[in-house]
Amino acid sequence: MLRFSCEKALLQSAVNTASRAVATKSSIPALEGLLLEGEDQLVLSGYNMQTGIRTSLDAQIHQAGRIVLNARLFGDIIRRMPDDIIVFAADEKYMVRLTCGDASFEILGLSAEDYPELPEVDDEYSVSIQQKTLKTMISQTSFAVSTNESRPVHTGSLFEINEKGLTMVSVDGFRLALRCEPLEHMDGGAFRFVAPGAALNEVEKICEDSDDLVTIIQGKRHLLFQTGATQLICRRLEGEFLDYKNAIPRSNPISIVVDTKTMMNSLDRVSVVISEKLKSPVRCVFDQGRVLMSAKTGNGEAKDICPIDGDGKNLEIGFNNRYLLDALRYAPAEQVKMELNTGISPCIITPVEEGDESFLYMVLPVRLKAQ
Repeated sequence: MLRFSCEKALLQSAVNTASRAVATKSSIPALEGLLLEGEDQLVLSGYNMQTGIRTSLDAQIHQAGRIVLNARLFGDIIRRMPDDIIVFAADEKYMVRLTCGDASFEILGLSAEDYPELPEVDDEYSVSIQQKTLKTMISQTSFAVSTNESRPVHTGSLFEINEKGLTMVSVDGFRLALRCEPLEHMDGGAFRFVAPGAALNEVEKICEDSDDLVTIIQGKRHLLFQTGATQLICRRLEGEFLDYKNAIPRSNPISIVVDTKTMMNSLDRVSVVISEKLKSPVRCVFDQGRVLMSAKTGNGEAKDICPIDGDGKNLEIGFNNRYLLDALRYAPAEQVKMELNTGISPCIITPVEEGDESFLYMVLPVRLKAQ
């Protein structure tokens, strides 16, 4: 059976990574566990039948083998071990002995035969991008992923890869978030897929703030995200994703420039009277050089004025305070352009520079009651 020794810090990091994909509660006990496999190196896998994470680390393998251990218990033990070399020994009856310094533990494992195979991903298309770039792209679009299960395809983000680069789009029926970046390397021509939002949250965590590449491989039914020693495998979402290019109105007569921080502060102030129980849109009147914001609920009334560059032609429009705040918060620029048309048309937030298409956020308005 499996026997190895390795540094505590390396093992703890690998356990933390693979545990992200372990099922918290499952009718299959093995799925609440981590699969440990040792041959040339040590490989740890977690899998909840939706997302699988596999990570490898350097360890001295004294005897090759495979075993499943309860992820929470194993993680708790490793975390409490002294900073030293951990020695791991499992026997034929799945009894595992862990020693490190003066500490030792004995726990019972499970047969690796009960552990479901992680899906194989056939390499149809692949693309590589810097980890820090993908990490920020996910964080700047994932807030707009839908949580509504009635349209499963929108509970993920659309990835479009072509010669222009990688475009990521998330949409939830009230707003849309789009980010675009040039690419390091693509194989097999243009392709597109929808990745589940839950899996992308994990991809964001396993990507580091580095220039190292993450490779994305699209198979027939699954996706593989590979960073260094770690792989994340998830199922592709099927269905018709919103035709976003036609959903975004781009000929808007009103165009103004705002300082993102200043506008967020104004929004934040007038949002004070809004709560879960007492909802209200934020009423915005876009004027010459300024926007008047107000909100009124049973809690009271709040008003503020935010300076802008340009003329809002006295347009009155209402927004869900959180949706507009999110778009401004995640837009990767200190100043943004806001394009507006009518009180019932979407607001489009883009870079100030003409021709810069690195991001676009769309927020649908809320109908205002007549005052």
